[in-house]
Amino acid sequence: MNFNTLLKSRTSVKEFSSKKPKEEHIIDIIEAGNLAPSPGNLPILNYTIVEDREAITKIAEACQQDFIEQAQVVIVVCSDQKKVKIMYDKRADTYTKQQAGAAIQNMLLKITELKLSSTWVGAFSEVTIKNTLKIPDEIDVETILPIGYAIKGPKPKKRPKPPLETRVFFDKYKNKEKVKTRKIGSH
Repeated sequence: MNFNTLLKSRTSVKEFSSKKPKEEHIIDIIEAGNLAPSPGNLPILNYTIVEDREAITKIAEACQQDFIEQAQVVIVVCSDQKKVKIMYDKRADTYTKQQAGAAIQNMLLKITELKLSSTWVGAFSEVTIKNTLKIPDEIDVETILPIGYAIKGPKPKKRPKPPLETRVFFDKYKNKEKVKTRKIGSH
């Protein structure tokens, strides 16, 4: 699958079959996340693979999203900013969020390439997730990725993205002079 097709076919799925993803696919997904850029090449992110049904139920409750219970595997992405704060002080939070976002996007694209499905879950009770998975206080939970095979049937509708021509500027913020001549948003 070429890259543009991959990008355009990625969608959020909230209905999973009972078929379990292959273990090597889960590792491939995490390796894709690990390839994301990181500040100072520091190992900030860690990944917890959750297969235990009781833990997945507790995660679904912590997210207040029942569909997560259908997933056969959940990956919880966490960050440890200790070394980043030493090197980057006030910028540590920003750099950590940037790396987490890049890693999560890599993972979502790999999930799509493997013909699996997921959705990026960012709303959850961090305390409940930490208690369920025994995550130390100094570690931050970045996201929850429920993973599985989509239930066969109609493909989920992709929501259209807002037009780019209203959000691309040249040389200065809000300068749209070249938007039409550069054919922004015509793809």
